[in-house]
Parts: sequence; structure tokens; C-alpha cells
Amino acid sequence: MAAKKKAAKAGAVAAAPYVQRVISDEELRDNVRVAVDSAREAFTRLQSGKGVPKTVLDDKKFHRDVSKAATALKDASDSLREGQKKKRKGGLFRKLLLLVVAGGVAVAASEDLRSKVLDTLFGKEEEFDYTSSTTPSTPAPAPTETATAS
Repeated sequence: MAAKKKAAKAGAVAAAPYVQRVISDEELRDNVRVAVDSAREAFTRLQSGKGVPKTVLDDKKFHRDVSKAATALKDASDSLREGQKKKRKGGLFRKLLLLVVAGGVAVAASEDLRSKVLDTLFGKEEEFDYTSSTTPSTPAPAPTETATAS
């Protein structure tokens, strides 16, 4: 009898961190709730009277409920194993990277924006209008035969 009490007490102590996690982690509780609700809906569809094989093979809602339950259970189990997740903050680097990528896409997509950026970086492009300041030269006189015969 003492052994049973000792085992029960050891089991309670071992389960205490998990109980604390369930109490304190809202996301974990939500995952467990979603898993139970989805499994209940899938089980109800299984007993709907269509027949188990037909439901398991053909019922899209049954597949969705089973998949949703499995995903929620996996998330809950991962959450229990790794401990309470620290919430990620936005991070300055992530925001800066997003701005750079969005700016690059905007510059690539818009001709007006691209020309404004190039004008800002390299200065306004001067328009070049070429006008010749010289007049075309008159062709050289053709050599005469007397000049070539000498």
C-alpha cells in the first residue's frame, strides 16, 4: 500500500510541470481544445450512418477534421516538449529587410519611380542636343591631268 502511495505521489510530482504549462500557456490550451473538438466532429461524421469505409475514404469534412485534430495535437505536444515559447518581437532587421525588398520591387515595377531614384542618386540627366558648329566642307577639286602629268 505504501508503494502505491509513493508511486502516485511520484507521478503527481512528475506531471506538475506539465500541469503548470497547461495552466499558464493559453496557446497550449487552445491547441488541446481544437484537437478535442476536431476529433469529436470527425468521430460524429464517422458514426453518421454512411458506413465507416465510405466515410474514411470519401468524406472531405472527415479528412479535414482528422487533419485539424492531428495538427493541433502535434502543436500541443511540441509546445509541451520545448517549454513556453518566447514571443518573437518584430525585430528591426526584419522590418528593414522588408522595406528594402518592397522598395526594390517598387523601383523595378515603376518607370517613374525608377527615374526619380536614378535622378536622386546620380543627378538629373542632362538632355543632349547636338548641333554642328561647322559647315560641311566643300569637296576638294578633282585633280587635273596637267597636275598629274608633271
